[in-house]
Amino acid sequence: MERYNPRARADQYGSRLHREHSTIVANIVPWASIMLGSILPLFVITAAIPWMPPLGYLTMIAWRIVRPGLLPMWAGFPLGLFDDLFSGQPLGSGILLFSLTLIAFEVIEARFPWRSFAQDWFTTGLCIIVYILFAMIVSGAKITGTLLFVMVPQIVLAILLFPLLARFISHLDRFRLVRWRSVR
Repeated sequence: MERYNPRARADQYGSRLHREHSTIVANIVPWASIMLGSILPLFVITAAIPWMPPLGYLTMIAWRIVRPGLLPMWAGFPLGLFDDLFSGQPLGSGILLFSLTLIAFEVIEARFPWRSFAQDWFTTGLCIIVYILFAMIVSGAKITGTLLFVMVPQIVLAILLFPLLARFISHLDRFRLVRWRSVR
């Protein structure tokens, strides 16, 4: 029956005939997308209030939720360091926050192995709020009610942007697992 079905030798990642997963693409795509997320806020026009969410941090969380075992526990160190170099935060704040976030998600994954996306979104929202507030404290800004009020649009935009970013990361994950033509 396979000869009558043109998709019989294919699966969701493409044709299986003379094709293999690329280990280079599979390993580089997550790291490169997180690094690109850390660089992208540099290209946005500067405003009087911070409204651009921390895209590198959100991308790392999205990869952690879409593929839980993909990023190792130590990935927070190099990704946080890269984010610190491009975000303007004091060196070490991104390293600490990225690492603590990965540890927190690992603990949550061990405690609640079956979760819904709403629970992941809620957890991500809490992490985003803590990340932005801690980054504001570490940056040396004087914490006032006005400053906290000005940070609200950035926090709300980051929380609302997360489902779209998670969907984009799932498409990147599908691209990461595509079979490429191989010659033997």
